[in-house]
Formats: sequence, structure tokens, C-alpha cells
Amino acid sequence: MERRHREEHYVARVGWLRAAVLGANDGIVSTASLIVGVAAASGRAEVLLAGAAGLAAGALSMAAGEYVSVSSQADTERADIAREQAEIAGDPEEELHALASIYEDRGVPPALAREVAAALHAKDALAAHVRDELGIYEHTEARPLVAAMASAATFAVGAALPLATAAVVPEAAITLWVTVLSLIFLALLGAVGARAGGAPVLRAVARVTFWGAVAMAVTAVVGKIFGAVV
Repeated sequence: MERRHREEHYVARVGWLRAAVLGANDGIVSTASLIVGVAAASGRAEVLLAGAAGLAAGALSMAAGEYVSVSSQADTERADIAREQAEIAGDPEEELHALASIYEDRGVPPALAREVAAALHAKDALAAHVRDELGIYEHTEARPLVAAMASAATFAVGAALPLATAAVVPEAAITLWVTVLSLIFLALLGAVGARAGGAPVLRAVARVTFWGAVAMAVTAVVGKIFGAVV
């Protein structure tokens, strides 16, 4: 009976997962920090106004930043592919030798490496060089729009959590509630992101909660200092 070998890997998710985790993390941390800082010197109305402005500006900024940065990566990948295509067309024998050398460096015997390289060249030389020489794979290639949308959407969701908290808790306890619940949100985000990427959960949770706490603590101190001055 034929057995079908099936493996589950998470690298195919890296394009959108990185942007999604970054967006949600920034949404929670930046908006919570903003709310905590403003709450240290103002009332609920000012806190909600600052939080809403931070949500809108942050989501758009994240989308634009992700789109620009990932587009730059995509441009570089396309330029490298075009250059590789020209090199294959200009000297296919040298490129065949280069591909065989890559396989030899990975432990394939020279004769077999040459045979494999020749077979791949005969089928699709450019695809072989893009994959094995440039290290560009279909499931990890740059996708600017996917990254931008994932980052903007998750930033907005992340920012909405501390903003909603500030809207419903007692005004005198905004700082405490936003800080505590935001750290819980960050811990959940770290756990979800780690699970989605197949990474260790505790390490991810500790990392995001620690730096979130640092950001909110620093912003609260700055808010108290400037609030006292004003």
C-alpha cells in the first residue's frame, strides 16, 4: 500500500505572519502607551481623542511603511532575477557549472551534482537558479499588498483593544486598566503568533510583554513629567 508522505511547515506563512504580528503588537503597544501617557496628565476625553487619532494614524502609517519596505524587497528580487536571466542567456555553460558547484557545496558528489544541474537546466534553468542560487522561493517572496493589508488591519484591531478599555473603565483607573489589559493582550498575541509560526510560545510571550511594559512605563513617566510642567 502506497503511503503519502505529508509534512507541515510554517515558512509559507512568514510573508503575512510577520506583518500581522508586527501590526498587532504596534497597535497595542503604541496606542496603550499613548493612552497611558495622556492619562497621566489629562481626562478621558483627551485620552479617547489621542487614542483614536493614534489608531487611525498608526494603521495608515503601518500600511504605508509595510508596502514601501516590502515593495523595495520585491524590486530587489525582480532585479536579481532579471540579472540572473541575462547571465544564463549570455553564458549558459558557466551558469550550469555555478549551479553544480552549489550542489557540490551541499554535499552532492561532483558527477551527480553536474547531472542534477544539467537536468534542472534542461527543464527550467532560471527557476533553478532563482531557487538555489538566489534563495528566492515562491512561498517567501515579497508580497507588498498582503503585508500592507495584514499590518494595517491587525494594527487597528490591536489599537482598538486599549482604546475600548479606556472608554469603559473608571476615569481614575484608566492607566491601571489599560496597562494590565494591554499586557494580557500582548501575551495572547505572542502566544497566537508563536503557535501560528510553530515557534516556542513562552519565549514569544515573554518577549512581547516585556517590551510592551517598558514602552508603557517610559511613556507614563514622560506624561507625568510634561503634565507637571504644563
